[in-house]
Amino acid sequence: MTYQTLEEQLVELRLSTFRNALREQRENPKYNDLPFEDRLSMLVEAEYIQRRENRIARNIRLAKFPMQAALEDVDFAPGRGLERRYILELGQSEWIARRQNLLILGPTGSGKSYLASALGVAATRNQYTVRYHRVARLLHALTLARQEGTLLNFLRSLAKTKLLIIDDWMRDTITIQNAQDLLEVLDDRFGHAATLISSQVPVADWHLRIPDPTLADAILDRIVHTAHRVQLEGESQRKLRAKRSMSHS
Repeated sequence: MTYQTLEEQLVELRLSTFRNALREQRENPKYNDLPFEDRLSMLVEAEYIQRRENRIARNIRLAKFPMQAALEDVDFAPGRGLERRYILELGQSEWIARRQNLLILGPTGSGKSYLASALGVAATRNQYTVRYHRVARLLHALTLARQEGTLLNFLRSLAKTKLLIIDDWMRDTITIQNAQDLLEVLDDRFGHAATLISSQVPVADWHLRIPDPTLADAILDRIVHTAHRVQLEGESQRKLRAKRSMSHS
């Protein structure tokens, strides 16, 4: 077999990173004295790392985060209620592996969506599938799926996702049908997958947003009692950014 044929076969097998690494080994004399096993290991590792990064990038794209976010960029300034060690521990995604829930609570503009997105990105890097939904759009998607006869498929898709992020939770009062839809989603996930809820409304007031007390009890039972909690405090991050922007202009 010629080297050109080998390269063509590697391309056909979609091992382009392996091929590029092999070309580098052939052209760079520093690899000449390495044992065969070491050189092969380096080729496989290069392909593995590239495929892993491609998978992470694809999962981040499919998650549909509303912004670019990273835990290393989270503001841990005093007064925000954020304990760095605890947040970074959550970023290890062990709670996702244990199929637990996380509540991120705090006033408008306190950085809940950013923190939820940052934890979601960390989860994708830890090889978990993630989907991000604002609750209003999730409810609209559920209603549309019911009308189109695709509700079961949509529910299955949500159930298979290792981390479901629902933002703006209970900001507005929902209908009984909305509550039934949310219960379906949460019931499928309970004990099987992790859910992250972000809300500016205190947990004690969630019942007031759900018109049926029985449905409210069932929904909260599947979210609240064993959930981790992060309570954000302090001045609106949006206002602070606006002030800094004005001071620099």
